[in-house]
Amino acid sequence: MSDPVRQQYELLPYPGRDPRDEAQRLIEGSPSHLLELNHYLFAGARDFSKPFRALVAGGGTGDGLIMLAQHLADRGSPAEIVYLDLSKASRAIAEQRARVRGLSNIKFMTGSLLDLPTLGLGRFDYIDCCGVLHHLADPSAGLGALADALAPDGGMGVMVYGTLGRTGVYPVQAMLRTLAAYAPAPAITPAAQLATARDLLKQLPITNWLRRNPAIGDHLAGGDAGLHDLLLHSQDRAYSVAELAELVRGAGLAITAFIEPWRYDPASYLSDRGMLHRLERLDPTARAAFAEQLAGNLKRHVVYLVRRDRAAEAVARPDDPAMLPVLRADSGGLGASLRGQSTLKITIDGLEVRLRVPPHSADILSAIDGKRRVAEIHQAVVASEGLKDWAAFKPAFDRVYATFNALNRLFLTR
Repeated sequence: MSDPVRQQYELLPYPGRDPRDEAQRLIEGSPSHLLELNHYLFAGARDFSKPFRALVAGGGTGDGLIMLAQHLADRGSPAEIVYLDLSKASRAIAEQRARVRGLSNIKFMTGSLLDLPTLGLGRFDYIDCCGVLHHLADPSAGLGALADALAPDGGMGVMVYGTLGRTGVYPVQAMLRTLAAYAPAPAITPAAQLATARDLLKQLPITNWLRRNPAIGDHLAGGDAGLHDLLLHSQDRAYSVAELAELVRGAGLAITAFIEPWRYDPASYLSDRGMLHRLERLDPTARAAFAEQLAGNLKRHVVYLVRRDRAAEAVARPDDPAMLPVLRADSGGLGASLRGQSTLKITIDGLEVRLRVPPHSADILSAIDGKRRVAEIHQAVVASEGLKDWAAFKPAFDRVYATFNALNRLFLTR
């Protein structure tokens, strides 16, 4: 990364975090949630009781790092996680967060992911690169460096900015650069630039695209660091689904999943059966691109990646009665909450959608306890009307699985 990017994150580590908060909560998200990465990169079959090497490339203040390290520690995994970031200030926050949690499975390093070829770190089973590639002068070189550091049977979790969901951001960035170009020297300090940005935001007309964009509130609520990252960053770009797919292909990789999957499915937004039938002819990336254009509010893209020759085998499938369905830890009580419900309302980034709840969702989800395999879940719900026979249960389970996996609630493991 260029020196201005390094300087920004030394001055304003992002996102702002207080290490003392680790005593009360664990921030979880995507990518790098252990259930997710096992499902989408290792077909649910990764044995975490064996050595596991992970790289968090551009780890910032440590959200993804701490989540992954805690998940692996909770499993007693003999894992080694390498944290790499060019900001010493960000690293200091991440290190203190790890100390508060007593995490000893992290090796901290200061540097750029572009230096990976000379660092001698070896290959990694998993690489997290969240919010970094879009700040590089040459993102393709960055992803290429990561691909070279990936074990042949490994995978990555990557996040980059989404073009449509950041509508309005880049015109405001351009206006602020114009104002800075004609400002006296005292008015181009970081503090003065932040003050100018706040003043400009207050005066945006109601027709301005940034003012009308409901998807960027998390940055605006993120204090000085969030505002600077959104509107005053010296180097960032955004990607459409098609552009991201091209970047990934150029590195010899393939996308195994967009997270959350439902947001990249046109059927989440369209009800016209004729339109949906036509869209069935599209490949998964083209369908995701269509959904992006429909929704208009995808401000970031989270994807899981593997080498192209592994793409067909990487994702877990519900085709084996011995598979173990697992709900995210924060999904407790989901089954009971759906009893008697036919639709599920979701509100995200200014959009409200209602998704159909498949029949038997309450019974099947309530039987998922992280211990029962698919065949045992059938036995647990055999008394439910219409689910006695496997021939009736399996299609019902598949519909429930498809819905709640797409919602990023339900995964498969072995």
